[in-house]
Amino acid sequence: MTLKIAKLAWAVAAGLCLSLPAAASELVMFERAGCGWCARFNAEIAPIYSRTDEGRALPLRRVDLGQPLPADLAGIDPGAFTPTFVVVDQGREIGRIRGYPGDAFFFGLLGRIMNATSGAPTRS
Repeated sequence: MTLKIAKLAWAVAAGLCLSLPAAASELVMFERAGCGWCARFNAEIAPIYSRTDEGRALPLRRVDLGQPLPADLAGIDPGAFTPTFVVVDQGREIGRIRGYPGDAFFFGLLGRIMNATSGAPTRS
């Protein structure tokens, strides 16, 4: 009987862990329906992003501004422009890119944020 209870407790604990927001670093893309620059990002960067070093270090998480913000992003201001890309680490903003600067500049700006050593957020 004790083994069954232990297995049940483990299963419940595992399920709770899966429902918690991730604390790892991520790139949050705040977007909205009808955004032309979001569509351009989706055509130029989104298909390859997860296969890049940046994409492996900062998985892309999309947040639709037409929906309520997820609770774990309540302290992050999505800004007025879409898309806005925010690098988040353990719930804290590290830096952001306002708008989509095109494929020639996106990875350079993201790399600058990733390499920033100061404690202050980097904004582009």
